[in-house]
Amino acid sequence: MQSMTGAKALMTAMEKEGVKEVFGLPGGANLPMYDEFARCDIRHILVRHEQSAAHMADGFGRVSRKPGVCFATSGPGATNILTGIATAQADSAPMVAVTGQVPVPMIGRDAFQESDIIGMANPVVKYAYQPRDAAEIPEVVKKGFFIAETGRPGPVLIDIPKDVQTNEAEMSFPNEFKIRGYHPWTDPDMVNVQKAIEMLLHAQRPIILAGGGTIISSAFAELQAVAELLMIPVVTTFKGKGAFPENHPLSLGPIGMHGHAEANKIMTEADCVLAIGTRFSDRSVGTFEDFESRLKIIHMDVDPAEIGKNQTTMVAVVGDVRASLRIMVKMLMQRAIKKTDETVWIKHVKEIKAYWKENLKIHPGEMGAAKILRKLREILPHESIITTEVGQHQMWASLFYDVIQPGTFFSSTGLGTMGWGFPASIGAKVAKPDVPVVDIAGDGSFNMTENSLATAVLEDIPVIVFLLNNFTLGMVAQWQRTFYDRRMIGVDQGRCPDYVKLAESYGAQGIRAESMDELERAIKTALSSDVATVIDIPIDPEEDVLPFVAPGTPLKDMILPS
Repeated sequence: MQSMTGAKALMTAMEKEGVKEVFGLPGGANLPMYDEFARCDIRHILVRHEQSAAHMADGFGRVSRKPGVCFATSGPGATNILTGIATAQADSAPMVAVTGQVPVPMIGRDAFQESDIIGMANPVVKYAYQPRDAAEIPEVVKKGFFIAETGRPGPVLIDIPKDVQTNEAEMSFPNEFKIRGYHPWTDPDMVNVQKAIEMLLHAQRPIILAGGGTIISSAFAELQAVAELLMIPVVTTFKGKGAFPENHPLSLGPIGMHGHAEANKIMTEADCVLAIGTRFSDRSVGTFEDFESRLKIIHMDVDPAEIGKNQTTMVAVVGDVRASLRIMVKMLMQRAIKKTDETVWIKHVKEIKAYWKENLKIHPGEMGAAKILRKLREILPHESIITTEVGQHQMWASLFYDVIQPGTFFSSTGLGTMGWGFPASIGAKVAKPDVPVVDIAGDGSFNMTENSLATAVLEDIPVIVFLLNNFTLGMVAQWQRTFYDRRMIGVDQGRCPDYVKLAESYGAQGIRAESMDELERAIKTALSSDVATVIDIPIDPEEDVLPFVAPGTPLKDMILPS
């Protein structure tokens, strides 16, 4: 044991957890923590808004598979990170958020910059702690990191009153601890894995649906092995995009509201689905009743609360999905099951893929979204990391940007948070500094967190913003065209600002690309740059994202380009 302040214990405990970077913004209630940055080896990355700090920590966590850390002060600083915390919770991203709080004697007295952040955050965190004694901090930090990254990952909030930060206590840093009621389930039920195999073998038209849990668990090799051993086509949810190489012969891409036409078509014809790490979101499956009426469902998930929540399951395999798939591969190998002959089902899948590759209409102009994103894919190294904002560009990326190396594509899916992609790309680049990181953005989303350019420039984090600029809130405009008789209200952004000048004002590089030749040069220039780059790509504001499955309709009722 040694005597130290709560703030010092916080930093020491985080160093013991391997924390190298913290994204944050100082204020009155967390200054004792910030004072400790001068005496520790943790790098502080200054943000321009606390929401961006949370998004950066989120992006870092998704890429590194370790909790990203963000700091904020009390009151508005703490409330500003709530959107980022809720985003991480919705997408199961590991994060530890640390907020300052008014001194313990002032809690509940409406003190300056006081907010009940524990009460506000409880619905959107895995757990929230508020230590009232400095000696509690080492164990609170240890538990917080454990909860954030085990089982189904998610955010943890630690709210530390200012006097608890400054008080001294005898500190003990535990290696072992118990968390009452928290027992992450990781070991799969082998009997149910065997049942799943039998169901797949007896199915005439089996399909694999890989969700975000496949990526979180890094179950890429295991998923590919199962698909190849059983010769089963693979679709993904949008969050699962990149769980399976999209240039693989068995890949059909994402299903859902803006899924691939061939993926949605085959999904409606399947008779048995192996669903891996997915929530069966309404955006993925269309109408719940229609989806499950046609299918025998095998559901693998680490979170038992997901089993049966949205869809009726015939076989449930609860546990880490990588471990579950690994057992499945081992059982298949022991039984020498490896399908080599092309089944009638696989021949049909290939025909459907070929049909839509030939017949799906895309924007005829030189700078249509499909051509732009295919050019990006052509030039980027396969290991490049992609983040996206939220909107039309996000769904165009789903349709036209193929993920070749699994686990390199990330987006805000559950909460659909505009402004997430750019700060998340900064966090991703910090996690993997030697890999190109590109934020596929739209002007509406980028406007929300563009001030993170200051962080990217001053902290030497050279990310690329690939900005599909239609000068409008594109997805809202598309819905107004489709469902509201073209009554266009509140979507025109007025060609403001000039994104090249905006980037340059921050000290970043700004490039406008208005032809395919200019775009190719811009991408190559950005990849070789040692500063952040914004590539402004003007596109047609009338271009829609298609195919499109309208809300409340089944996958078979796709709206197709005409």
